[in-house]
Amino acid sequence: MKIVVCVKQVPDTASERTLDPADKTLDRAKVDGVLNELDEYAVEEALRLAEAHGGEVTVLSMGPERARETVLKALQMGADAGVHLVDDALHGSDAAATSLALATALEAREWDLVILGSESTDARTSVLPAMLAERLGKPQLTFANKVEVDGSTVRIQRQTEDGYQVVEGQAPAVVSVVEKINEPRYPSFKGIMAARKKPLDVLTLADLGLESGQVGLAASWTAVEDFAARPPRAAGTIVTDDGDGGVKLAEFLSEQKFI
Repeated sequence: MKIVVCVKQVPDTASERTLDPADKTLDRAKVDGVLNELDEYAVEEALRLAEAHGGEVTVLSMGPERARETVLKALQMGADAGVHLVDDALHGSDAAATSLALATALEAREWDLVILGSESTDARTSVLPAMLAERLGKPQLTFANKVEVDGSTVRIQRQTEDGYQVVEGQAPAVVSVVEKINEPRYPSFKGIMAARKKPLDVLTLADLGLESGQVGLAASWTAVEDFAARPPRAAGTIVTDDGDGGVKLAEFLSEQKFI
């Protein structure tokens, strides 16, 4: 079984994130980049499937030079090989443009499953897996909290608000997983050392046969038109309880139309 896991480098959620006034895109240079937390579950699920059924796991990431660190993290977890799609023209790509680049990279490879996290912590759109499946013309099995493979049949439990649905599709297929599906492993010292010797291919748009006008900010379907800094937090109202604290609180809530 050949599995490709799509991963993304995102700003550390503990950092203050801002937009670049020049082009209104997320300013990634000012914050530490980390492997998208939800993609770690996708890597772990791919490794478990490969261990159970045999096969290999390749990690695919699109991003600037520093995104190579994200691919290395997945290799340290146990993935067999990595592919880093890097090109200045990709800057500002939204989900639609990103799905085009990734789908083109995947079309040049043989695979049975493509696995992704359900969303990225910087955008939280949850649309990339569906867009990727549509561009590839393959079944999509999204929001999985369990994945089973039986021959060419892929079966998932699709997480919903009131339980789960059982969904089946035939490989090759695109699967996205939620954080409840497993517990990602930590890279071991052995894994960290072994990752240095694993193949990591670097691709550009030219390698994919794409032109700069097909991706990037100018080719994106969505864009930020305007933004403003968050206003400073206003001082709260202090209620001194001199025996009538309850009345004052009720009056405040009434003024704010909470009651």
